[in-house]
Amino acid sequence: MKTLVIAPQPFFSPRGTPFSVYYRTMISSELGVKMDFLTYGEGEDVEIPNVNFVRVPRFKFLGNVKIGPSPLKLFLDIFIFIKMIWLLTKNKYDVVHAHEEAVFMAYFLKPIFKFKLIYDMHSSLTQQLTNFQFTTSKLIINTFKKLEDNCLHTAEAVITICPDLRDYVNTIITNKEKHFLIENSIFDPVKKKNSKQQNDSNETIDFDVNEFVKEDEQLLVYAGTLEKYQGIDILINSMKFVIEENSKVKLLIAGGTKEQVDEFSKLSNSLSLNDYIKFTGRVPQKYAKEFNAKADTLLSPRSDGTNTPLKIYEQLASGKPLVATEIYSHTQVLTDDVAFLVKPNPKDMAKGILLSINNKELAREKAANALNLYESDYSRTVYTSKLKRLLESL
Repeated sequence: MKTLVIAPQPFFSPRGTPFSVYYRTMISSELGVKMDFLTYGEGEDVEIPNVNFVRVPRFKFLGNVKIGPSPLKLFLDIFIFIKMIWLLTKNKYDVVHAHEEAVFMAYFLKPIFKFKLIYDMHSSLTQQLTNFQFTTSKLIINTFKKLEDNCLHTAEAVITICPDLRDYVNTIITNKEKHFLIENSIFDPVKKKNSKQQNDSNETIDFDVNEFVKEDEQLLVYAGTLEKYQGIDILINSMKFVIEENSKVKLLIAGGTKEQVDEFSKLSNSLSLNDYIKFTGRVPQKYAKEFNAKADTLLSPRSDGTNTPLKIYEQLASGKPLVATEIYSHTQVLTDDVAFLVKPNPKDMAKGILLSINNKELAREKAANALNLYESDYSRTVYTSKLKRLLESL
């Protein structure tokens, strides 16, 4: 099977959708799919067998592509569309695998080039317009809604990544057989391409977790982006209450841009928590994994959203107790059997953290249940079997 993958993102970069796209492409390759992969100029090169990467110009002077809709994304998508037409004219593809808004381009080109279409729907693009406050125009939103619905009907296969999105799509399409729920639940190390980037092996950071936390102290770890919906402000404020009860607790926050780290560092400073909270900024994947392995408790303080965070699946598989906010983004996967679920406010977050530290037996029980849930419902074997079923259906 010859496939054209369209991924309108800074690929690869260490954030949600690019991780999802990487693993989808990696497993497709393992299943024998040969791919041309069209993406933005921004991003790190990765190594995946059977994949030929094609990039549009970088336009570095315009800055980096941020999460969510943006004028820069629209500008770059013009070049994606032009390059897509060129590739479709030059080559014969059995399938176009369109991620996110690339499905709109594929929708218009499908009648001309007669390919089968996989719509990899990481989120509702209509909802993104409002969630990221890109526009309030009802005309634009309704137009995108109509176009998105048409794409769902036209595609030979649709992938959604969480139950909330699955349920939304099932209200629109009539042929449920072509719809596949494939959670972003695998987390193999990302293989960087050139010697400078190779597997993060030569990358170092100016931080030693063993110096930050002493043997008699408890380590809390959050590893992920620092976008507003991640609830980092809730987490930082919760540490006031945690330290009042137990001063031998440290919090490590790994991830985020320099601007985001500076913003949250100011909040930490204002609460006199400098000695208890450490921000590392963005780190290579191997360090994030090392931090999680060192942790006594893992955290997901997300305050908003409906898509399940990628980190949740790795946290389930970690064998560590997890404290997470009780919002639908989490509860469509997590229950009280596998995590300490708390209301999304500082006091309740602190109570959950302290319970995970103080009640070791309960923490071990939840962690064991979480691992069993991951292995039965979300493991690499389960993920691969779902994607294989989709490919065989085309």
